[in-house]
Amino acid sequence: MPLLPGAEPYRHDGGPVGVLLVHGFTGSPQSMRPWAEHLAAAGLTVAAPLLPGHGTRWQDLGATRWEDWFATADAALAELAARCEQVFVCALSMGSALALKLAEKHGDRISGLVLVNPSVRSDNPGTVLLPVLRHLVPSLPGVAGDIALPGAVEVGYDRVPLHAAWSLARLWKSVQAGMPAVTQPVLLLHSPQDHVVSPSNSAMVLARISSTDVTELLLDRSFHVATLDHDAGLIFEASLDFVRRLAPAAAVDAGNHSG
Repeated sequence: MPLLPGAEPYRHDGGPVGVLLVHGFTGSPQSMRPWAEHLAAAGLTVAAPLLPGHGTRWQDLGATRWEDWFATADAALAELAARCEQVFVCALSMGSALALKLAEKHGDRISGLVLVNPSVRSDNPGTVLLPVLRHLVPSLPGVAGDIALPGAVEVGYDRVPLHAAWSLARLWKSVQAGMPAVTQPVLLLHSPQDHVVSPSNSAMVLARISSTDVTELLLDRSFHVATLDHDAGLIFEASLDFVRRLAPAAAVDAGNHSG
């Protein structure tokens, strides 16, 4: 299947500090692209992979499971770690669940996490029906494109395949169980007005992780896809400051790279 325009993965080889950017459920690297380019312009090495089943058509996502999405994120992280001295993971929505899973698995090999509107629990009581419903109904209306900024568009699916939604619910359970093992520094940014993921998701992350270096910022002017919204600049700058604080090489290296 051809990729949706803008959904292609992004890669930039920069300095000794690497950043993995993980997009959300039914979305694509397009939602992370401006963020990735901002970090790349600052001299960082950046990778924003396309998760399996995403960026083509929703039926393709229905054939994948969370383990497939995680394996791709994990492989991209390994590539970055092989050539970088320090690696960070930045993520949006379901990507944040994968980021927390990576943090649980790799420990201090990950220097920090930046989570934007993390999705780690169900906000829909109907989720309990997914094990049965997924065999009866192929898809439901999509969740992509929750953006306050006029004219901003997210490249994502207009349908949610229920086989994949069922697997996402299983990912949430796994992530919730593993959160106490997360000890890395965390920058968590979330939108009070989010029509996809409730504030209880961010509250759960903050309550359950074991990290002591935790910063919480509110994205007051943005909806769910805040990386493409009014507060995008705040996310980009805050994440770069976070990386530079924890990885001195990132600050030093900024002068040696352009674009």
